[in-house]
Amino acid sequence: MNVAASENYILDLLGKELSETLFYHGLHHTLDVIDAALILAKEEGIEDEESLELLKTAALFHDSGFINTYKNHEEEGCRIVRSSLPLFRYTDEQIEIICALIMATKIPQNPKTHLEKILCDADLDYLGRDDFEPIAATLFQELFVRNLVSDENTWNNIQVKFIGAHQYYTESSIKKREIKKQKHLNSLLESIRL
Repeated sequence: MNVAASENYILDLLGKELSETLFYHGLHHTLDVIDAALILAKEEGIEDEESLELLKTAALFHDSGFINTYKNHEEEGCRIVRSSLPLFRYTDEQIEIICALIMATKIPQNPKTHLEKILCDADLDYLGRDDFEPIAATLFQELFVRNLVSDENTWNNIQVKFIGAHQYYTESSIKKREIKKQKHLNSLLESIRL
């Protein structure tokens, strides 16, 4: 498989085709998830090259479906993967692993393999980071322009429900992100009470 060529292809496509109103799910999010996934893979002891390449490819393509649809973008991302990755010498088996990784990120997340757990945790890494608030604000903005959320109070209630139900799956993310995620949840609960 030619990961570098597939990376150039999808980053170029995302850069050209993603809607400017994807304030959260833009190219910057894909790049963030790639970084988080590769850091997490190292922390989780993933060393074999093929696993790392499959993980990176899945991170690159995990939100590619947003090019064509907002709802069920994971399924659309898998369609894009199946049509484009054979051009970069990915085998059918590798493509199915990548699609399983992408589908594991669908909310509610349901990862089964170690790599799926890593990608799920990377996708929602920001929930337990210092930049949570500005990133969450971009998601509010993205949902607001699509009439999927009406105001900030409704949004804060959605976030409380989402973060309250969310779990990290890898030991590394639990150790690194869970305490800060709970702090964010508590401050959201405070803002709702006010």
